[in-house]
Amino acid sequence: MCQHRPQCPPADSPDREAAAVVAAHFEQGWSLLCNGVVLFEDTGELLPDGRTIAPHRPRVGLVSAA
Repeated sequence: MCQHRPQCPPADSPDREAAAVVAAHFEQGWSLLCNGVVLFEDTGELLPDGRTIAPHRPRVGLVSAA
């Protein structure tokens, strides 16, 4: 699928989000990566085989009182 050199990581790779963006609709909150993954702005993903990856954005700014 990927024609880049070096090739983008495949959709089943842990670093799949490092693939090149081939189409982006930021106003709708998603981008299509070269490896067929649809990446959403909330960090959720739709893989080419139909599986989904839940959003995994790190939690920022939460401080517990001691």
